[in-house]
Amino acid sequence: MHKTNIKRSVWLTLISVVAPLVSVADVKPAAIFADNMIIQRETQAPVWGRADAGEAVTVSGSWGKTATTTAGDDGKWMVKLDTPQAGGPHSLSIQGNNTVEINNVLSGEVWFCSGQSNMDFFMKQLIKIKGGTAPADQETAKYIQKEINSANDDQLRQFELVKNTSPLAPLDTFEGAWILSSPEHNAAFSATAYFFGRELRKQLNVPVALIKCAWGGTLVEPWVPAEVFQQDAEMATYYNETIAQLKGQLASWDPIQAKAKYQEGFKRWEDGGKKGRKPRQSVSPSENKQLPSSLFNALVNPVIPYAIKGAIWYQGESNERTNTFKYETNFRGMISGWRKHWAQGDFPFYFAQLASFKTPVTEPVDFDGWASICDQQRRTLGLKNTGMAVLRDIGEAKDIHPHNKVDAGKRLALWALKNDYKQELAVCSGPLYKSHEIKGNQVVITFDSAGSGLMAGSKIGMADVQESAEALKLFQICGADRQWQWGNAEITGNNQVTVSHTNIAEPTLVRYAWASNASAANLYNKDGLPASIFTTEAEIPQGSAVKNTAKKKKKSKKKR
Repeated sequence: MHKTNIKRSVWLTLISVVAPLVSVADVKPAAIFADNMIIQRETQAPVWGRADAGEAVTVSGSWGKTATTTAGDDGKWMVKLDTPQAGGPHSLSIQGNNTVEINNVLSGEVWFCSGQSNMDFFMKQLIKIKGGTAPADQETAKYIQKEINSANDDQLRQFELVKNTSPLAPLDTFEGAWILSSPEHNAAFSATAYFFGRELRKQLNVPVALIKCAWGGTLVEPWVPAEVFQQDAEMATYYNETIAQLKGQLASWDPIQAKAKYQEGFKRWEDGGKKGRKPRQSVSPSENKQLPSSLFNALVNPVIPYAIKGAIWYQGESNERTNTFKYETNFRGMISGWRKHWAQGDFPFYFAQLASFKTPVTEPVDFDGWASICDQQRRTLGLKNTGMAVLRDIGEAKDIHPHNKVDAGKRLALWALKNDYKQELAVCSGPLYKSHEIKGNQVVITFDSAGSGLMAGSKIGMADVQESAEALKLFQICGADRQWQWGNAEITGNNQVTVSHTNIAEPTLVRYAWASNASAANLYNKDGLPASIFTTEAEIPQGSAVKNTAKKKKKSKKKR
């Protein structure tokens, strides 16, 4: 046979053998559809994955519901499956050219849990005691250790996404795994999410899923969808310039050269007796977790449109000195952007206001980046169906990761229990600034969420707040000269506080707890929830100590 004909015969034989294998690809659901999953109860839950183009796919729940579809030209498929009342265990069958069986499926409440390290931190990371840790916080650490060792609730489950970045385009695949609350797995739960979920379990007695999608040290900007930046001229410039710079870096990035350089440096370090800092191999510029939209693209977008009840969020520490003045703009844009992409309407979005950190304040200050972030978080409550857990009184001066995630989770859960699950709670928030009126040399502040009334209070560790006979503290007041003084503050009504100063005849502004560590602030409602930081200024004041990367890019090496 002619040599050319022999080759052609061999290729035809190979094609005849391989073709059937290629055309019969396994149907494969997205990673979150796996054993031990929890699906959102009593809704039409999207179920999706990949198969061959044109392959028929049938999804069946053991509760008697079925949905069918055909994979598109790109191999993607999705159905919407009616889900049952809370309970289980059930099974889920996905059938195409093959069949995937998913077992131990529960139907319940699903919450997306995101942010930076105070959401990312595992339970086991909060049992450590550092030098200077207060006795009350040491007790909290011991409590969490006991919870890790003893809690056993197979209806409280967490799905954690494997960390990934993608600054240039949204991804549609991801990796992760489900774990059940047990002594074997409790240490790996997000502490904030765990205590939020535990409270829902106690009050609702239904399965609760926590989808953990968090990364320590991250700004808000990586979590914002790309199109949102174009809605603000300053942030559009920031986004466009940052991405253009990245593309330039990628054009000159040579992974082989980078590896060779690392190996040379490592050998010199070893030959030199391992003195000095150990060399680290450089990574692709695209792996920078701080790049705008990178984490939305890689971690949030792939999970959409998994049916959720709502989201909880704990982040803001890293923005204390980066794009500080644009935090509210970007945070609001992020929430609205997520809601638009999810297409579940204005689903509940509850977030933690930053806890106190650093040295306690002793003198009034004109500007504080930490306090500015906190007040912008408060102002974000103007978005529909949002809520904020005030954590001012459970922070730690020497630890940016306060141990008391027990109260953090509980306070986030109060918003969900009252607003979404219609529990009979008098209030789910501490006092929130509503308005003010200047009357001569006094400023009368009116609060929302005063509940049963206002009081001075104190809190130690996880103990309940106790009413105090002390005067209200850390109210600041100033006149037109903007020379801030500690004000005299008195509760003068069920929801009002009157502030004055003997040397300020014509006051203009009032602030409360305006500091990175306002641990002495003591205004609560009688339901035991602390008042939020606030300023009566119409706009957040901008200080020269903080630089916006939208104007001048400067990376902070300090991780939070």
